[in-house]
Amino acid sequence: MGTSTSAVATYTVTGMTCGHCVSSVEAELGRLDGVTDVAVDLASGRVTVTADAALEEAAVAAAIDEAGYGLVPTETPAAGASCCGSCH
Repeated sequence: MGTSTSAVATYTVTGMTCGHCVSSVEAELGRLDGVTDVAVDLASGRVTVTADAALEEAAVAAAIDEAGYGLVPTETPAAGASCCGSCH
């Protein structure tokens, strides 16, 4: 049996207020090459994207912009740093 690997990333999207917003974001992200699933949580603004390989954040941002919404930039902690400092 073959094994498949997927890349899963979660983003925060601003401006979504209803089911139509969710559908628009799902449709635009679903058009990106390699995307296999999009799950949107309207209440939190969280969007989880599953794809065949990691997606470029610029492509995700462009798709969300095309849908009419905003992407909160992903912050990456510095090497050796925790995200909030409470882990150490």
